Amino acid sequence: MPRRKKLLYIGNKLAAHGRNPTAIDILPSKLEAEGFSALTASSQENKFLRLFDMIWVTFSNRKNIDLVLIDTYSTQNFLFAVIIAALCRFYKLPYIPILHGGNLPNRLKKNQSATKKLFGNALTNVAPSQYMMKHFQEAGFQNLTYIPNALNIEAYPFHLRETITPKLFWLRSFSEIYNPSLALEIVSLLKKKGSDVSLTMIGPDKEGSMHHYKKTVSQLDLPILFPGQLQKAEWIPLSKNFDIFINTTNFDNMPLSVMEAMALGFPVISTNVGGMPYLIEDGVDGILVPPNNAQLFVNAIEQLCQNPIKAQQIAQNARKKIETFHWEIVKHKWINLLDD
Repeated sequence: MPRRKKLLYIGNKLAAHGRNPTAIDILPSKLEAEGFSALTASSQENKFLRLFDMIWVTFSNRKNIDLVLIDTYSTQNFLFAVIIAALCRFYKLPYIPILHGGNLPNRLKKNQSATKKLFGNALTNVAPSQYMMKHFQEAGFQNLTYIPNALNIEAYPFHLRETITPKLFWLRSFSEIYNPSLALEIVSLLKKKGSDVSLTMIGPDKEGSMHHYKKTVSQLDLPILFPGQLQKAEWIPLSKNFDIFINTTNFDNMPLSVMEAMALGFPVISTNVGGMPYLIEDGVDGILVPPNNAQLFVNAIEQLCQNPIKAQQIAQNARKKIETFHWEIVKHKWINLLDD
């Protein structure tokens, strides 16, 4: 076997600080198991210290690494990718952006100069969804490689629900782009209709806004719980107590949380935004509704509760689809790319 590459993986490695695990918390160890070496940066919680750490680790290891992988998002952290890629170009280090941000297509339009330098000079750009592939191709980029997000399927026991009730489950960071306020509105509407609804919203308080949602829930007397950030070993067993997964986001790519819900046997109802129609076929392995429309969410929830056989079919189809994203299948795409 030829020597496997020495990798530097740049991203927001913040799971130790109570954030949801992202690609940098998962992928490097999987690549190391395949014979690659993977140095990572950064786990600094403060954004400025994190950027400085990313720059320093890239600079100090510039002579020891073969390739830099850069998690690339569409919000403020987009700047991290721009700066690290510029540093890579200066030191003639090949780099590969991994396109996570669901709103990156808008970046391609609004920041054309920066995106042309960042993505156009990359060895390739890894797109985890056909949605991202489509938008980057339309923007004129040809250096693209499709590698979907992957799961270890055996970590997600399939639970088929015999009856469907409005016991709702939500799993994201409390960030405005994921629109948690829509989940509160959905519960409020269902409660007004006399439904025995409940909702548990799991995730870190990314923007310091959770107190606002808790205050609203208290004022409206809504049956919503906020357990905060939970580890997979905690929330996966808990998920069996719920019947429907809702994804209320305004922007999305190929979210791991929705893939996990599909693997676990949830019928998923999601906003029809970004990469979601590339992950979910409406009415077949999930339900898609327009964004910012609580009433259509309510209608979809009621339809699932009234037709549990349909909900079971959706859940079974979703599990079959997600099994095609098993790491043991997807890993060969990474190995082929990195060994090239």
